Amino acid sequence: MKFLLVFDFDHTIIDENSDTWIVKCAPEKKLPNGLRNSYRPGHWTEYMGRVFVYLGDNGVKEDDMERTMTTIPFTAGMVDLLCFIGENKELFDCIIVSDSNMVFIDWILKAADFHKVFDEVFTNPAAFSSTGYLTVQNFHAHHCPKCPKNLCKREVLKEFLNKQLERGVSYTRIVYIGDGGNDLCPVMFLKKDDVAMPRQGYTLEKKIAQLAQDLSPVECSVLVWSSATDIISYLKLLIKE
Repeated sequence: MKFLLVFDFDHTIIDENSDTWIVKCAPEKKLPNGLRNSYRPGHWTEYMGRVFVYLGDNGVKEDDMERTMTTIPFTAGMVDLLCFIGENKELFDCIIVSDSNMVFIDWILKAADFHKVFDEVFTNPAAFSSTGYLTVQNFHAHHCPKCPKNLCKREVLKEFLNKQLERGVSYTRIVYIGDGGNDLCPVMFLKKDDVAMPRQGYTLEKKIAQLAQDLSPVECSVLVWSSATDIISYLKLLIKE
């Protein structure tokens, strides 16, 4: 009996958006209007690439960025939840599927000593160039019309489950914990024994509610959370079953 926990990162594990938090490193902690207005829907990763060039041009170094990123607060109850999962790793496989980037997530998890809780992290690849600029790439190419160009979380989840099956690992239940609009696509892939846990008051909860109103509800169960202690309570019940 093994459960798979799938986490989003921004506004789920951490209580902020890591990509907008990095702006605290910019001169006067803001971006010029021209740069801010250059974002095109569905092309966030390219936009962040331009933000990182701007930071590099303004002399923002890797150390400055790391110091800033590791001040992001975790969501209420999340530290307790990750400790609980860490203590029960024989029951839970745990992955992150996020539209942030590998450098940010690595910094944050390692600073809090949570990197061992997660078996894999699927996010946009990032690295510092020889000139000290942070660069970011799209996670993959895909054909899903519902998702941003750089990442379809359903595709990531399907591929992960297929690889696990090849290794002889299947899951009693998948629990998907997220908040954003791009978490709806993987939630719609979940089956009736699985559970979607949208964060209260955020886009994912609203989109799931809208589907139910449109009489095309998601197949899985839905449990809303406001603090990660709600998630711990559910996982404790799951273990007792």
